[in-house]
Amino acid sequence: MRFLFLTTALFATLLASGCGSGINLDEPIEGPVWQLEQLGSELIEPSSDPRRNAQIQFDRGSGRVSGSGGCNRVTGTYERSGSTLRVRQLGATRMACPNEASTINETQFFAALQATASYRLQGSSRLSLLDASGRTVATLSNGSAAR
Repeated sequence: MRFLFLTTALFATLLASGCGSGINLDEPIEGPVWQLEQLGSELIEPSSDPRRNAQIQFDRGSGRVSGSGGCNRVTGTYERSGSTLRVRQLGATRMACPNEASTINETQFFAALQATASYRLQGSSRLSLLDASGRTVATLSNGSAAR
């Protein structure tokens, strides 16, 4: 009888933990390549050359973040706990961008990464980076979302 009670309690707990908002604050952001869609409120049009799109990828095993600002490669470290996300020690190559707009977007993207204090997932395919005041500084998608 006690086994039946414990089994029922465990099942109820597991069932209840799957309910709610549908977004687990500890859902991993590691693995997929996240492509920049928006900086603040400004939409970022993807390049016809995928190598020119700003993107990042988080690696849980190494605690590193890497990617591209569209012109330059970037790498650094990150710490994530629940919805808290801190990107640190960013370093980038120093190649010239093809135009001023690309330079501005890349600079703003790198600044958004460094300003990140937390994140929010919308489903499993959209990632919003938030600053310390909760303002969205960048929105990214992992390619499985329709634009």
